Amino acid sequence: MTLPASLTGWNAITQPRCSQNGFREYDLRWRYPEEINLPGMVAIGQALGALIRRHSSTSEIVIGCDFRSYSQSIRHALALGLINAGIRVTDVGTVISPIVYYARVHFGIGAMAMVTASHNPDGWTGIKFGFRHPLTCSPEEMKQLKSLVPGKQPTARPGGSYTINTSPAAAYLASLAKAPIRRKLRIVCATGNGTASMFAPALLERLGVTVIPHHCTADCAFPNYNPNPESLEMLRDMQNAVTRTGADLALGFDGDGDRLGVVDNTAAIIHADKAGLLIARHLAPRHPNSRILVDIKSTSLFADDPILSRHGVKTEYWKTGHGHIKARLAETGALAAFERSGHYYFGKTIGHGFDCSLHATLALLQVLDDHPETTLAALHNELPTTWMTPALNPPCADQAKYTVMDRITERFRAMEHQKTPFAGHRIAGILTINGVRATLTNGSWTLIRASSNTPNLVIVCESKTGQDDLRTLLEATTSLLRAEPEVGAFEISPE
Repeated sequence: MTLPASLTGWNAITQPRCSQNGFREYDLRWRYPEEINLPGMVAIGQALGALIRRHSSTSEIVIGCDFRSYSQSIRHALALGLINAGIRVTDVGTVISPIVYYARVHFGIGAMAMVTASHNPDGWTGIKFGFRHPLTCSPEEMKQLKSLVPGKQPTARPGGSYTINTSPAAAYLASLAKAPIRRKLRIVCATGNGTASMFAPALLERLGVTVIPHHCTADCAFPNYNPNPESLEMLRDMQNAVTRTGADLALGFDGDGDRLGVVDNTAAIIHADKAGLLIARHLAPRHPNSRILVDIKSTSLFADDPILSRHGVKTEYWKTGHGHIKARLAETGALAAFERSGHYYFGKTIGHGFDCSLHATLALLQVLDDHPETTLAALHNELPTTWMTPALNPPCADQAKYTVMDRITERFRAMEHQKTPFAGHRIAGILTINGVRATLTNGSWTLIRASSNTPNLVIVCESKTGQDDLRTLLEATTSLLRAEPEVGAFEISPE
């Protein structure tokens, strides 16, 4: 039974509120306090405690939170529920998500919970959680949590405790800054006044580069913009900062520090999949015959990159989302993984198996350090040119989007079987690991998938031949969607 989402008056303060809409595929997201209140978060903590007992050999957890004005209160409410469930809580304080992930290694504790709404705007909260390092929640574990959130206060269990220990933050920064960057670099560090303000500039300074701070004062009101390095607002601000300062690059960090945005020395945006390819090229000769994971929204350049092929590095396209990628990374022993949304993961050979903007920063600077006379723009320009849309998000209700996707997938399968042209070309192959990604005979591809966290679909298209081909591909894709009555009105632009 899910707790009520709508309460008024005194009940709004004293009775648990917890909307079922907050239970997403691999993390939790609510508007606060409209969809969840503090008693509701206590109930979440109690249910999470029950799952810890089910999935972990110890009754322990590491918790932390981001810098939003209400996050500490929510973290404490979560801790209260966990303690009431008999769980020993170690609180690492206000940190970025990767530090909570690292704290599992630091303390040898398998379970973790990070109070954050990630890149969602102010007024949102949520939790990223998991039971075994380096994994976070699976869809099945989320279903279990949802089923355990009670309609009434459960009986308290003994053995719970609460300890504050903030040592993982310093330990993690020290582990990343063991070897300074030899190349003299001037870097715009853009944190959007988010939680990374307390960590990203400090790491860059310890690596020995010249830091140009940009909105690096932590401010929970986000006075400039919401820290989301996938948004054009933040990226354009980073571009302007590079142009104004003549910096070698700009790095942008999201609200909980697990995603990274990159702008090169010419003020051009380098999306995370192509920045990831630069890192993969750097790693390939050092780790031959390894495996790289990329999410289904990423460029096709990984699949036939000559440097990766020369060193026997194989690429696997996988489901979008940090929960899915971390699980596949652990399962396959892959060297690293990259998502177009800005998540960079480093497997146990070179990291700890989780996504981290700070580790991604180090990896990108090591690429530049290895090419002391070459700019980031020049390295980027060595990659073949492709034309790609941003992620477009046509609205589609949660209860309808997967049924819609089933129909769309079958239409693509029929076109492939019947050799029917799509956007002027036949379909060469279909990948259905997460939605449907149809690759055409000219190498271009289109992806349609259901969003994991919001009531919409996601469209991404990439062309290897030019902007006109991209436009044709996007028009064919949107025509397919507009034949689906459950898909709402939306605008398209390949720019």
